[in-house]
Amino acid sequence: MDCLTEEDILNDILLTEKNMSNSYSTAINEMSNDKLYKKIMALFDDTKEIAREIFTFMYNNGLYDLSSETDKKIEDACTKYEQKKEELC
Repeated sequence: MDCLTEEDILNDILLTEKNMSNSYSTAINEMSNDKLYKKIMALFDDTKEIAREIFTFMYNNGLYDLSSETDKKIEDACTKYEQKKEELC
């Protein structure tokens, strides 16, 4: 039987928080009741804060890898998408 590592568990929790946040976001956009809107908005804020805390913990402990890109690669990507945007307009 395979056991989950701390990283596996944290990745699962982070993914769950992201999915909950997305669902709350959709609900908030379609809320017509102000009291319910405020309650769901508070849950949304809490969910975003928890996700951020989990991400920060994982990143600070080497469990979430973000690779850096060169300025040239970023510039090339911006140019590419600017060209695509112009094609669409």
